[in-house]
Amino acid sequence: MTVHEESKSSRVQQMIHIMTTSGWRITEQRRKLAEIFTDANGYLSPKEVYDQMTIPYPSVSFDTVYRNLRLLSEMGALEQYYSMDGGLKFKSSCSTHHHHHLICLNCEKTLTFDYCPMQQSLNLPGSFKVVNHRFEVYGLCEECQAESITQ
Repeated sequence: MTVHEESKSSRVQQMIHIMTTSGWRITEQRRKLAEIFTDANGYLSPKEVYDQMTIPYPSVSFDTVYRNLRLLSEMGALEQYYSMDGGLKFKSSCSTHHHHHLICLNCEKTLTFDYCPMQQSLNLPGSFKVVNHRFEVYGLCEECQAESITQ
């Protein structure tokens, strides 16, 4: 088994662990969902996931896929964001350490960075207590910037 295959297998197992600790029975379809997200380099729309799921499971409904995506997001196995152009999108959660994302507006490639602006002293109104947060920065990745220069 290559290092990439071990890493993929580990990420699939992490998602399956989250599912089982949330009381889910692990079916072949749910295992396939985990594999789809560990193979993806960025965010996927529900339609993209559905299209991949219908290859091995032609009778799966879009509603079933969408419901599973929402539940996986609620239990922390998936991260989600709302793209102005493409609507709701999902990717597997990064559970190894705390970090944030740079998201390319052109190709939707997602890069991680470890700097957390929440570690700065924030002057929040009232006695607001932060229990969780997400920080995403949108822009153009290096490849898309180079592409726009050559056009």
